[in-house]
Amino acid sequence: MGDDSEWMKLPIDQKCEHKLWKARLNGYEEALKLFQKIDDEKSPEWSKYLGLIKKFVTDSNAVAQLKGLEAALAYVENAHVAGKTTGEVASGVVNKVFNQPKARAKELGLDICLMYIEIEKGEAIQEELLKGLDNKNPKIIVACIETLRKALSEFGSKIISLKPIIKVLPKLFESREKAVRDEAKLLAVEIYRWIRDALRPPLQNINSVQLKELEEEWIKVSSAAPKQTRFLRSQQELKAKFEQQQGLGGDADGGGDDEEEAVPQVDAYELLEAVEILSKLPKDFYEKIEAKKWQERKEALEAVELLVKNPKLESGDYADLVKVLKKVVGKDTNVMLVALAAKCLAGLATGLRKKFGQYAGHVVPTILEKFKEKKPQVVQALQEAIDAIFLTTTLQNISEDILAVMDNKNPTIKQQTSLFIARSFRHCTPSTLPKSLLKPFCAALLKHINDSAPEVRDAGFEALGTALKVAGEKAVNPFLADVDKLKLDRIKECAEKVELVYGKKTGAAEKKEGKPIAGKTTALPGPGGDKETKDAAAKPGPLKKASAVKAGAPPKKGKPATAAGTGGAGAKGKKGPETKEIFESELSIEVCEEKAAAVLPASCIQQLDSGNWKERLACMEEFQKAVELMERSEMPCQALVRMLAKKPGWKETNFQVMQMKLHVVALIAQKGNFSKTSAQVVLDGLVDKVGDVKCGSNAKEAMTAIAEACQLPWTAEQVVAMAFSQKNPKNQSETLNWLSNAIKEFGFSGLNVKAFISNVKTALAATNPAVRTSAITLLGVMYLYVGPSLRMFFEDEKPALLSQIDAEFEKMQGQTAPAPTRGISRHSVGGGDDGEEEEQEEVGNDVVDLLPRTDIGDKITAELVSKIGDKNWKIRKEGLDEVTSIINEAKFIEPNIGELPAALKGRLNDSNKILVQQTLSILQQLATAMGPNIKQYVKNLGIPVITVLGDSKNNVRAAALATVNAWAEQTGMKEWLEGEDLSEELKKENPFLRQELLGWLAEKLPALRSVPSDLLLCVPHLYSCLEDRNGDVRKKAQDALPFFMMHLGFEKMAKATGKLKPTSKDQVLAMLEKAKANMPAKPAPPAKASSRVVGGAAPAKFQPASAFADDLGSNTMESKPDPKKAKAGGLSSKTKGVQGKKVLSKPNLKEDDDKSGPIFIIVPNGKEQRMKEEKALKVLKWNFTTPRDEYIEQLKTQMSTCVAKWLQDEMFHADFQHHNKALTVMIEHLESEKDGVISCLDLILKWLTLRFFDTNTSVLMKTLEYLKLLFNLLSQEEYHLTENEASSFIPYLILKVGEPKDVIRKDVRAILNRMCLIYPASKMFPFIMEGTKSKNSKQRAECLEELGCLVESYGMNVCQPTPGKALKEMATHIGDRDNAVRNAALNTIVTVYNVHGDQVFKLIGNLSEKDMSMLEERIKRSAKRPSAAPVRQAEEKPQRTQNISTNASMMRKGQAEDMSSKLKIMYRTYRIQNRNMGSHSETTHTVPREFQLDLDEIENDNGTVRCEMPALVQHKLDDIFEPVLIPEPKIRAVSPHFDDMHSNTASTINFVISQVASGDINTSIQALTQIDEVLKQEDKAEAMSGHIDQFLIATFMQLRLIYNTHMADEKLDKDEIVRLYSCIIGSMITLFQIESLAREASTGVLKDLMHGLITLMLDSRVEDLEEGEQVIRSVNLLVVKVLEKSDQTNILSALLVLLQDSLLATASSPKFSELVMKCLWRMVRLLPETINSINLDRILLDIHIFMKVFPKEKLKQCKSEFPIRTLKTLLHTLCKLKGPKILDHLTMIDNKNESELEAHLCRVMKHSMDQTGKADKDTEKGASRIEEKASKAKVNDILAEIFKKIGSKENTKEGLAELYEYKKKYSDADIEPFLKNSSQFFQSYVERGLRLIETEREGKGRIATSTGISPQMEGTCVPVSTHTVSSSIGNTNGEEVGPSVYLERLKILRQRCGLDNAKQEDRPPLTSLLSKPTLPTVASSTDMLHSKLSQLRESREQYQHLDLDSNQTHSSGIGTTLASPSSAAANIDDLKKRLERIKSSRK
Repeated sequence: MGDDSEWMKLPIDQKCEHKLWKARLNGYEEALKLFQKIDDEKSPEWSKYLGLIKKFVTDSNAVAQLKGLEAALAYVENAHVAGKTTGEVASGVVNKVFNQPKARAKELGLDICLMYIEIEKGEAIQEELLKGLDNKNPKIIVACIETLRKALSEFGSKIISLKPIIKVLPKLFESREKAVRDEAKLLAVEIYRWIRDALRPPLQNINSVQLKELEEEWIKVSSAAPKQTRFLRSQQELKAKFEQQQGLGGDADGGGDDEEEAVPQVDAYELLEAVEILSKLPKDFYEKIEAKKWQERKEALEAVELLVKNPKLESGDYADLVKVLKKVVGKDTNVMLVALAAKCLAGLATGLRKKFGQYAGHVVPTILEKFKEKKPQVVQALQEAIDAIFLTTTLQNISEDILAVMDNKNPTIKQQTSLFIARSFRHCTPSTLPKSLLKPFCAALLKHINDSAPEVRDAGFEALGTALKVAGEKAVNPFLADVDKLKLDRIKECAEKVELVYGKKTGAAEKKEGKPIAGKTTALPGPGGDKETKDAAAKPGPLKKASAVKAGAPPKKGKPATAAGTGGAGAKGKKGPETKEIFESELSIEVCEEKAAAVLPASCIQQLDSGNWKERLACMEEFQKAVELMERSEMPCQALVRMLAKKPGWKETNFQVMQMKLHVVALIAQKGNFSKTSAQVVLDGLVDKVGDVKCGSNAKEAMTAIAEACQLPWTAEQVVAMAFSQKNPKNQSETLNWLSNAIKEFGFSGLNVKAFISNVKTALAATNPAVRTSAITLLGVMYLYVGPSLRMFFEDEKPALLSQIDAEFEKMQGQTAPAPTRGISRHSVGGGDDGEEEEQEEVGNDVVDLLPRTDIGDKITAELVSKIGDKNWKIRKEGLDEVTSIINEAKFIEPNIGELPAALKGRLNDSNKILVQQTLSILQQLATAMGPNIKQYVKNLGIPVITVLGDSKNNVRAAALATVNAWAEQTGMKEWLEGEDLSEELKKENPFLRQELLGWLAEKLPALRSVPSDLLLCVPHLYSCLEDRNGDVRKKAQDALPFFMMHLGFEKMAKATGKLKPTSKDQVLAMLEKAKANMPAKPAPPAKASSRVVGGAAPAKFQPASAFADDLGSNTMESKPDPKKAKAGGLSSKTKGVQGKKVLSKPNLKEDDDKSGPIFIIVPNGKEQRMKEEKALKVLKWNFTTPRDEYIEQLKTQMSTCVAKWLQDEMFHADFQHHNKALTVMIEHLESEKDGVISCLDLILKWLTLRFFDTNTSVLMKTLEYLKLLFNLLSQEEYHLTENEASSFIPYLILKVGEPKDVIRKDVRAILNRMCLIYPASKMFPFIMEGTKSKNSKQRAECLEELGCLVESYGMNVCQPTPGKALKEMATHIGDRDNAVRNAALNTIVTVYNVHGDQVFKLIGNLSEKDMSMLEERIKRSAKRPSAAPVRQAEEKPQRTQNISTNASMMRKGQAEDMSSKLKIMYRTYRIQNRNMGSHSETTHTVPREFQLDLDEIENDNGTVRCEMPALVQHKLDDIFEPVLIPEPKIRAVSPHFDDMHSNTASTINFVISQVASGDINTSIQALTQIDEVLKQEDKAEAMSGHIDQFLIATFMQLRLIYNTHMADEKLDKDEIVRLYSCIIGSMITLFQIESLAREASTGVLKDLMHGLITLMLDSRVEDLEEGEQVIRSVNLLVVKVLEKSDQTNILSALLVLLQDSLLATASSPKFSELVMKCLWRMVRLLPETINSINLDRILLDIHIFMKVFPKEKLKQCKSEFPIRTLKTLLHTLCKLKGPKILDHLTMIDNKNESELEAHLCRVMKHSMDQTGKADKDTEKGASRIEEKASKAKVNDILAEIFKKIGSKENTKEGLAELYEYKKKYSDADIEPFLKNSSQFFQSYVERGLRLIETEREGKGRIATSTGISPQMEGTCVPVSTHTVSSSIGNTNGEEVGPSVYLERLKILRQRCGLDNAKQEDRPPLTSLLSKPTLPTVASSTDMLHSKLSQLRESREQYQHLDLDSNQTHSSGIGTTLASPSSAAANIDDLKKRLERIKSSRK
């Protein structure tokens, strides 16, 4: 038991891993208890066990395993993180638990699986279980099946996806093991419970005995719908509802809505696997099918028949196959083959469903024609074929073909067509059988029911009966008006018998008119699919589909019911008299007289034909009165008008009588039930009088009344015919005028354009100009209704006439047709509004139908088609030209254009863009020429045109858009929106295509009244466009959003967001909400005439759109930042959310897994963990020659936790196309998931290396494309590859450099270049070097070239391990047997030679003579070329330009590395800015003119330091540098802070700091926040050590940037600036609270920092900001911190120099100097405590210099006396504190005796020796006097009051607090005078008290300043007062400064570069005004920057160490100074001047 005690002490998790099973058992027991105890599902405890749960379930000891399983179950149930273990645990359960003999183990395994499903991991579990079915152990298979069954029965088919299970079922039935077969049977029964008959087709091929058994079992299954009994975590509401129902005893309430919840209708077709058959066609199929022998043709067809028996076919290009089958059906003489081909077509149509739709139009006419065959088996086969084809398309699409056959002479064809129509109608619903279709079909069928052949009649009755049943009587009756009662009864009888496909519901509801249907069906669940999925097998499915469609389109259906109800007149007119009137028989004159006598006074009838006109007039008056009093029902219209027409009738000579007569006719027509028969009696007379001057208007009035009674179309036709049958031109022109007017009043509907057009043509040819004019006017009116197509009829008129017509049309352009004012309230024929509403849309089309069309089918020869497809573009062009001329000649053509569509389609993707454009213009022509018939080509020609919208060329896109518009004008939009084609186009990720297509839809959708349901398919792609990378695409998508919503409704759109990632979903939903508010109303159905559409709806349509666009713009701006916040925030919680959402959207997904959510899941520290494992050799190291399975498996396992499941499936799929898909997805998500990509980068790179071993080029290309984007992203993010990532990726990438394909090699090289930005070139070098050892010569050559490029770009230092070894290695390849390799090696060494000179030969070592001579020859040749090579290189390789400068030597040396060079450039530009802005202060310096030009040139070069300076220096200053030999560079000495261990963190910090100075505010804020975080954590703050100067430089550069740029930027939101300020000040305050770090700030940097802060305090623009006060207060606080916490010597020194500069600069504000002095006073006050830590020698040197620049006399001349007092106070204080010793600190001052300072100090000392006490007072007095000036007497009173309080015991605290407040308010107030009389103790007490209060209050303040300075401050900015030029020390105000200073500088620079200064020592000493300081007096921040750069250089050694030969030395020395002048005043001109002076002094 000794061992026991050992393990008993271990913690639980270690016990669980112990090697003793007892220990493990005990561990599992305790773990189980622990798991049951933990309440919080998110407790960190859970994470400890993440990796162990798999071991729990796979324990090798059976007893322990049982306990382990129990514990695992508890874990899965309770732990929030359990989901991460799904894959491994499930596979453990399947492989190690299901094979256990103990039943309990299996049970627990099953429970664990179900529990995983409950926590939303169903897909993963199902996948593991399905894998288990392939296991060899039958026990495991049985257990897996059982688990699947259990899961299905509990969770239901919504959650357990059935398709993959059904796929494997047949295989299970074939198993040898009975247990497996039995279990499979049970599973099949369970599946049957959920999907019923949909299970039959997939199982039809299993053993017949088994099938029989199954059938028996299925019969027993209860018919009640199954319900889900166990619920997911996300379905808790459902669960509650379910339990409540159970409580109530079953389905008491709400059973109905649960039903739809429970079972989604499954279509068997969906469950089938699609089979690809095209490739399986016999090789010689197309030859055989054309063979002469029928047996061969039969063989070919039988092969096809066999293939198409597959119930579901893979989509593909079946055009050729359909074409040959169609040919057999149409032309083959052997009827048996016709039947066979028909069967094949039927099979194709059934297997392809919707996808066959595009071929339907070609085949239908052929099959219908073939119905002439009498043989029953042929007829039956054809019927089956055409029925199957019908289901793949819509009635609308094939209606023209059917109608064309209806008039065929052959009765069999007529009969079969009618029967086909009847069968088709059965599949329709009222919405898919609109009036526009019913009308032509009914008209054709009416002819059939009057046919002589009885079978044709019967078929016609059946078809009409079916139509009646489907569309309802209301819709059909108007078309049956002329049918006599017998036939009508027969039709109704047929209607009774019809069984509709869509079940009874539709029929029953139909009788209650359209409205109830719309209402009723809305309750049904949403569309189960496409409205045309007509599958009789799945009856319940389609029922829903149909009804859903109806529900979707209620506006049309709801309308008639209300219309009929509104005016009784309408209804009455329609049902009652109207039908009679049309048939009113002609009455004899006697009957008429009788009837008239009954209603008219006798006298009236007698006087009608009186000879006296007055009697006739009186008679007419009586007649009129009688008519006015008559009731409508009693008025015998025909009798009355016949009376009026009696002699003299219309020959009446008296115009008054005639006028009366005409008026009476009008009255009768208005008031009676006026029939066409009556009208015919009078019309002739009216036309005769219409031209009469006196009676014309009355005649017109009467005609209008008749038109109102008998409909304008009929009336107009009669009138015009009569007018043109007589000769009077006046009548003709007036008739036309009346018609023009009537059309405006009645609208255009129903007019027979054809008749008018022929009459109008006659009129246009008339000799009488009035007739011509009237005709043209009439055309103008018609143009309003018909549109431009009207002109086509008159193309062949004379040009003069045509121009008149055009002018008339021009006038009408832009006008809208007036709303009809007549013909509405009266009897509207044709079923009221609805009928006309349909017709309205057709008007334009009707016109076009009337055009005489030419059939050009025979001109489209095979020869022409082959021309169009020729290889030679010129011949292709000829072919296209021919087509153009054919269409031009024909003008209007029949839809028969043979093979042309396929040929033209091929040209749309022609490589020659000119031909593409030509094809587009042909298609445009084609649309105009063919008119509406072009509809049938939309799918196979129109959609490809849309693809062209994605072309990169602007003009091609414009042409394509014009073509699409021309087509849409002819076809309407329905054809385009139906089916998946449009959504497929939108899915393509082509930004051009997307923006054009969305723009087009946004333009077209608002005008549509209804759209096909397929529009919904576009929505997911619309959402992805909303988040497209391309801004234009996003904008277009936003513009289109409301129009989609207007048709689909907000609910559907919102539902569709279910599949999106959570972040996207929120964004899209926000946009939807916005769009909802701006959604335009649907265009109202045109009120009985099209004019209303145009007039009424237009304004509504366009207004909101524009308003909406503005809205959306702002909305997107607002919502952009959110996702980022979410991302940074809770990523771990986010992943759970995603899974939660996943399941909800499951039902609609069916087969495609949910693809929302991030594809890369961020696992905290996942990458680090993986690296540790690899280091510890726990996993295989990624190193192989070809990837073995275990590597792939390992990668898969590692990925399972951090890559989305569905993506992983794609990534590890066996088929390369899936890899391509995965890469596409990864490219899509690259930008949006940066963090995820970086967290999984090692895995992604490893997976990509596997792709390098694939043979498929497309995958390889895609991989390289992804890599380019990836490395771009990484370099933008400034990410650095870790060693692990590099070593497992680069070697494999280098393999690909040797690819034979050029493109690939180029890509790989580009990627290698990019990699140098994220991985040091020196580390890349060895990898590439390794690549030169390859056997592949291409690879060797490319690697050598790459090495050359590296050396060229980054200098010799990239050569690893040493330049010598590397070069020797390269040189060996000079003797390679491959020419390319030899050349590459030579070129590389020549490159090195160019960089390094003759030393190369030493490094190479011994070469064979032959090789050596080759090399020398090559070097000689290269020397002849001009030396500007590197510059050329720079242009060629943009990736490398960051570091290339004109001068090669400088290039090698000048830049340390990418980021540091960025900093340097930024610094330099800010210096320049400062200089430019302060330029007027410098005018005192006389700058030689010639240098100023140079200066501009140098500074204009942004970024790359391409200075011509070094050359200039070499010429003029040789003598200074001659003696210098190549010194040994002492590189390491430069950076004390860095050791290698530090370097990774260091480079990260460098990177973050470089971002602080970024021009982008957000970047800067982010960087500052990161630094603030680091500084706040004590353990991490240390890392900043060594970066303080660098950070401060970046910070004050940012301050300058704000001051000069941001504050002046009007566009910038000032809140942004305040936020930035807050962050800057906040992080600085944090920094200056850490004393150790604060002390690292150097003098130069502190000087610039104080300059920036003081400028900010003085910036008036900041005060104007809302939060400005707060910013300035914070700056005050910061300044105090800086003064107290920095290194006291450095800050004092900095302040002195700053004061000196500010006094020197004439432009500097006095306020500035004053604030600097206040800082100095503060320092003076601190001196007593700090004196011992100060380097007095340096301070005195600074004072000495100050006094040299400002001798006493000069200081006294200053306007203010503060400077001199400040100086004196400082010196007195120092003397007081140090006493006589002060004089020992003058060591740094040369020629002390000349120094004014020494004299002053001596004076002071002497004075104080004489009267010790007095000195004190003196100093104090000086200070107090200054203060008194500054403050008023009032101030003294306040302070006196405060000090009194401090003095009294009770109020001390209060007094101190007041004093603190007072000092804070008046920071310049001095309390010195009040302290001076008090004791030292009291003084220190007060100081201490104040400090205490300060730290206390600040402690509170700090909390607020974590992101910025105060809670309210969100951030702002300060331009530095540009005039305060900080000039460097030597450059005094125009005074002569000796050269020694400059030599000294030079010396320092040399030292800094690691050069020896010894040589200069032996030169004669130089005398000067200033003697040599041993240190630079103020190393300005530039110099600092240089030393920083050298540190960066080490930390990221991306470019090179300093490697100098003699001529590089000076270039670097001076070059660097140039790159960033040491201060704005010491700029380039200065340097030049100084160098000049040095030179002259040397002479």
